[in-house]
Amino acid sequence: MAEVKLSKAYLTLVRIAPRKVRLVLDLVRGKDLKEAEAILLNVNRGAARTIYKVVESAKANAIHNYNMDVDKLYVYETYANEGPTLKRMQPHAKGQGFPILKRTSKIYVALAERATESEE
Repeated sequence: MAEVKLSKAYLTLVRIAPRKVRLVLDLVRGKDLKEAEAILLNVNRGAARTIYKVVESAKANAIHNYNMDVDKLYVYETYANEGPTLKRMQPHAKGQGFPILKRTSKIYVALAERATESEE
């Protein structure tokens, strides 16, 4: 089994909750690059535009750093982990304060080349 060459891109401190980012990442995981880009451009989610930029960055890394063939690229691995949480307070009655947690994400995208039948 040949070693898989990966082109990776990260984005940290994104002001979108990881739970919302994962919904979009699940749509593109395992898809061909062109199909993933089309999905991200047409999905009606706030995280789609941010994830599209990360995918484009990984694509640029694949072309510039690893000389990969763009037509063979697919989304190999994606995940979103929690970043630091911003803690704020909402004033309430009787001097109380209710916490507001503004969550951030760390987005990771890895692209790889699909193996053709002649390479296997």
